[in-house]
Order: sequence, then structure tokens, then C-alpha cells
Amino acid sequence: MVILAIDYGERRIGMAASDPLEIAAHGLETVQNEGHRAVLDRIAQVVSERGVELIVVGMPTRMDGTAGPAVHKVRGFIKRLRAHLPEVPIETMDERLTSAQAHRALSEEGVTMRRRAERVDRMAAQIILSRYLSLRRHRSADAEGDQRQPPADG
Repeated sequence: MVILAIDYGERRIGMAASDPLEIAAHGLETVQNEGHRAVLDRIAQVVSERGVELIVVGMPTRMDGTAGPAVHKVRGFIKRLRAHLPEVPIETMDERLTSAQAHRALSEEGVTMRRRAERVDRMAAQIILSRYLSLRRHRSADAEGDQRQPPADG
């Protein structure tokens, strides 16, 4: 299944997609947030071109796990996205520290501050998707382990 991850921002929206085997997350593009319609149309185009079956949107929670100030905006975006693409399920994923992690990785690669601003949202989406894929594999392995457990003696 191809999964699309979105790092939503007021100025830019980063996107990343998995391969069909859900092994790796690949950064796609950063879309300038120049209005809901243009953004939703571009996401719909990516969904169609790549055969996306699930969308994961980063949820900006605070370090203590509570809803951050941007959560309301992200929830509004998700509502519009669901209306625009009703056939594609949408899940959320904690995005804590993804932007900081992306900045750090880009800095370590020697990317200048100016170029970093262009790439950080895409990389944050890639990190969100990598976390999601890892969690999904972990849950799948746990479910398989539960099925292999012998019944308890009673």
C-alpha cells in the first residue's frame, strides 16, 4: 500500500510517500500554501498519480502530549482534505520534534539556512512517515506474536 504523509504548515506543506511495500519513506515535494483549493488539488493529483491508499497527517502536539496551538488549523485542514478526498482514509501521527530533527539532519548535510527552509517541510513529512511505518510494522509484529501464543491453561 502506498501511504502519503503530510507535514501541514501555514506557509508550506511537505509531502512524502512510501513505496508499495511500506519499507521506506521518500520525500516528494513542498507545496506553497497559497490557498486551500490549490493545495487540495495538488494533494489529490499526488494521490492519483501514486495510487495512494492512506494519508497520514502530522499532528502538532506539545512536548507534554497536549494539543498545541496549531492543532486547530491542522484539524481544519484534515476536515477539508476528507471532504476533497472522501475515498482515502486519513490518520494522524504525532509530529513532535520532526522539524527540529529535519533541521538538524539538513545542517549535518551542510545545507545552508536558505536551502534548509525549502527542504525542511518535505523532510519533516518523511520523518513522520518513517515513524508511522515503523509503528505499523511494530503493531503488525505484535499482532502476529499474539496469534502464535498458545492458549492459556485454564
